[in-house]
Amino acid sequence: MKIKLTFLILLLSVVFVNAQTKINWLSIEEAYAKQKITPKKVLIDVYTGWCGWCKVMDRETFTNAEVINYVNQNYYAVKLDAESKKSIKLGTSVYKFDEANRSNEVAIALLQGKMSYPSIVYLDESFNMIQPVPGYMNAKDFHQIITYFGGNYHKKEQFENYKGITYGKLFAKKAM
Repeated sequence: MKIKLTFLILLLSVVFVNAQTKINWLSIEEAYAKQKITPKKVLIDVYTGWCGWCKVMDRETFTNAEVINYVNQNYYAVKLDAESKKSIKLGTSVYKFDEANRSNEVAIALLQGKMSYPSIVYLDESFNMIQPVPGYMNAKDFHQIITYFGGNYHKKEQFENYKGITYGKLFAKKAM
């Protein structure tokens, strides 16, 4: 009986230690540095402090267990305040606050001048643009997109086909 109880406690502790409860958010500088050592795709949540839908995504989408696990395993996740006045240095480039656009130059570059919040920007393992995706997404829609880019399906098929066929085959048992 004592052995069974010890085994159960050990098993539960392993499950709780491995359960990820939040996305491991980094600064863009941290992700850039980590990506140079261990290449991995980068997901950048471009938000503002006043954006209501950004807060809904923080509260509802980014707290979904399936989203958390997939993001933490497959991406360096970055939170980027588009209106940050702090200079951002990536390699030899320094991005400053642009008064005229009331945004940081790095946010302007990542969103290709289309300032919409929230927006999620996807970069490949070499920090090159895959695609910015504007707008609020619930957990299921977001999971479809992160797995589409994370699994390199964007190189093989159109998103509508992935969403309608491939995603269902890959993640049929996932409850979102």
